[in-house]
Amino acid sequence: MAGKRKINLNAILKITGLLLVIEGLFMFTSLGFSAWYDPGFLHHLRLFDPSHDFLPLLISGGITGLTGILLWATNRKLDQNSIGKREGYIVVTLTWVTISFFGALPFILSGTTTSFTDAFFETMSGFTTTGATIFTDIEALPEGILFWRSMTHWIGGMGIIVLSLAILPFLGVGGMQLFIAEVPGLTPDKLHPRITQTAKRLWIIYVIMTLAQTALLMAGGLSLFDSLCHAFGTMATGGFSTKNDSIASFSPYLQYVIIVFMYLAGISFTLHYLFLKRQFGKVFKNEELRHYTLLLVLSTLVITVALILIQHIAPAKAFRDSLFQVVSIVTTTGYITSDYLLWPYFTWVLIFLLMFTGGCAGSTGGGIKIVRIILLLKNSALELKRIIHPQALLPVRLNGKAISQQIIFNVLAFFLIYILIFGFGSLLLSMLGLEFESALGAVAASLGNIGPGLGIVGPSLNYSTIPVAGKWLLSFLMMLGRLELFTVLILFSAAFWRK
Repeated sequence: MAGKRKINLNAILKITGLLLVIEGLFMFTSLGFSAWYDPGFLHHLRLFDPSHDFLPLLISGGITGLTGILLWATNRKLDQNSIGKREGYIVVTLTWVTISFFGALPFILSGTTTSFTDAFFETMSGFTTTGATIFTDIEALPEGILFWRSMTHWIGGMGIIVLSLAILPFLGVGGMQLFIAEVPGLTPDKLHPRITQTAKRLWIIYVIMTLAQTALLMAGGLSLFDSLCHAFGTMATGGFSTKNDSIASFSPYLQYVIIVFMYLAGISFTLHYLFLKRQFGKVFKNEELRHYTLLLVLSTLVITVALILIQHIAPAKAFRDSLFQVVSIVTTTGYITSDYLLWPYFTWVLIFLLMFTGGCAGSTGGGIKIVRIILLLKNSALELKRIIHPQALLPVRLNGKAISQQIIFNVLAFFLIYILIFGFGSLLLSMLGLEFESALGAVAASLGNIGPGLGIVGPSLNYSTIPVAGKWLLSFLMMLGRLELFTVLILFSAAFWRK
């Protein structure tokens, strides 16, 4: 039997280089806000000064872009058969580590943090749309750094690999391997026979929805800067805010705008595409969308009633706070308007359980995903029937179609591995000195790309007190969650590297 072909290192390095060039260009977009909010920046361009970020951003973008050009120039050969499955998994994992490494440079060079661990943690949290932060005074950060921080969300939400496929047509050769390895879900939907056109359609919808939310936020009184930053965090289901209290001080109008767009961001972008194509039947009959909406409605009603009856909060505020927190947690956005740890005990236990759900497959949300939970429950129910009728053929169905056993096995394996990683990660954090509640919350929030957790990483606190080793562990869990486990874990398999 013929062995596996040799891994094409040239193709991996060339694609990584091109992605670094794209990242460098995105860094430069922060320069405009840096200059606008510091008109005298030309008179005090200096490094390692937290109050001035223009030069650090410029240098960081230059280093990132030049490194990318160097990698591309020294690995030009890229034939049509150079990107296989193995290269796809390596490129995606390597890219997410690399862009987080270079994305940390603005934080270090500007002096906003002197710890590379903290800078890397913040950047990985941004790109994976986790929204966990180590900064205790966000409003003290210069606007250029804040914009780059939010930009990492927006890039990571739809995915830098998907973006590269949309704007670099030649990556369409073998690009399906990259697309599958990065896009969350069971089997990524193709909106067009050509993968580059699928990527382009996804990003166009993403951009349109971001601009629409930005306009609505500005209509509610936010500045262009704050509107863009919060639209980036919403559409990417990321959660980085420019305010210390997140969304708590925003008007009810602004909170409801963010709720609507968090809900939309948690829906598969394939359904958004079908909606725009006026295929409303396929959209509203989608089982995952119906269960996703039902989960949000029921959870909100339960918590609203509890807040009214137990804490005597006014119905309008109780409903708004409940709805916001439920949608934020389920979609894994992580914005907050109220500290749910101050609510009745059972309500924040419910919120903790919601951290394991996630949005729809094909959305920008993290977590296990609603569709996997649906398939898991359906398969469990059918197992009872199979015991009674062992000869009967009882396939699991979704949207009226039978689901293959391979997908069911994939879901079962994913769920088991997810829970094992959650348990093992919580144990490791406990060994590093965290009390158990905080360890559970930090791991669940990092693996699910949510942000706020429990205990010392609750909604009114941050991750600054986590030990250094714990921050590196949580950074790894963020990437694991964003790339849905298998893309990263397969690299630790001996069979993967065997020729």
